Amino acid sequence: MESWRRRTLLKVIVLGDSGVGKTSLMNQYVNKKFSQQYKATIGADFLTKEVLIEDKLVTLQIWDTAGQERFQSLGVAFYRGADCCVLVYDVNVKRSFNTLNTWHDEFLNQVSEKKAREWCASKGDIPYFETSAKEDHNVDTAFLCIAKLALAHEHDQDIYFKTVAEQVPDTEQTTGCAC
Repeated sequence: MESWRRRTLLKVIVLGDSGVGKTSLMNQYVNKKFSQQYKATIGADFLTKEVLIEDKLVTLQIWDTAGQERFQSLGVAFYRGADCCVLVYDVNVKRSFNTLNTWHDEFLNQVSEKKAREWCASKGDIPYFETSAKEDHNVDTAFLCIAKLALAHEHDQDIYFKTVAEQVPDTEQTTGCAC
C-alpha cells in the first residue's frame, strides 16, 4: 500500500559579515556541534534539518553564505527561491551589526515582490534572538521560530513536494517443498 504525505521545503539563507558565526550557528542547529577553529566559508554550503511544526513535517534547507566581499556577488544566486533569511552579527563587533541593513537590502532585492511586501508588512513583528552557537543558547528556538514564521507566510504550492512512504512487500511464509 502506498501512502502519500505532504512535506514542506523551506529555503533559509544565513547572512552576515565574515567571521560572525554563521557556520557555527548552522552547525550547532543541525549537527549539535561547535568548533573553536575558524574556517571561512568559500562560496556557499547548505545543510538540511527536518522539524515537525504543528503536525506538519518541514524540511529546512539552510544555506550558509560566505560573508567576504569577494564572494558577495555569488550570494545573489543563492538567494533565489529563498523563503526567509537569518541576519547574523557578532555582538562584540559593532561593524557587523551596522552592515545588517546592507545584507537585508541585498536579500530583499533578490526575492519576489510578494515576499518583500509580506516582509515589510510584518516588519514590526520580527522576532529578535540573541544566540550562541558555542553555548547552544537559543539556537533551536530561533530556527523553530523562523520555520514557523516562514510557514505562516508561505501560500505558494511550489514549496511542497510529495514523498512516498517506504513499501514493505507482503510475503507469505511457507514451509516444505513447493512440489
